[in-house]
Amino acid sequence: MKQYLEIGKIVSVFGLKGEVKVQPWCDSPELLCEFDTLYWKSGTPVKVERARVQKNIVVMKLSGCDTVEEAQKLRGRVLYMNRDDVELEDGSYFVQDLIGMKVLDAVSGEEYGELTEVSKTGANDVYHIKSPEGKMYYIPAIPDVVKETDIEGQVMKITPLPGLFD
Repeated sequence: MKQYLEIGKIVSVFGLKGEVKVQPWCDSPELLCEFDTLYWKSGTPVKVERARVQKNIVVMKLSGCDTVEEAQKLRGRVLYMNRDDVELEDGSYFVQDLIGMKVLDAVSGEEYGELTEVSKTGANDVYHIKSPEGKMYYIPAIPDVVKETDIEGQVMKITPLPGLFD
């Protein structure tokens, strides 16, 4: 498992004092505002001096970035979080831990494919499953369908809704 997980991308500069706009890649922009320290891809820590939500974007002041020019140099960079800095509720997972899982039928053991992406919808997440033949299937991430998620074993067992894989 990766220790550092992508949490957002710096998309532009905000104001004149080195603040940046960050597109959150997490459950909510508010979650991104809770971190005192984030990381670059190299694992180098970066201190978050302050952060606030503005619409669906996070405006963030990073330590050592005090001018528009310095902020401009950060555009396009991805910020990472340390997985140890977040305590997940039971039954919750980091999306990056789900990607690549083998998806099997909970009863027969038949392999449906590999989980390749997670989409967020208003009601529930949707898992994108790519079959060995390359066909894409979309399953709702609800307890009636997802029966078991084994992060260590990289296997998810499901009971598909009728007609889903026909």
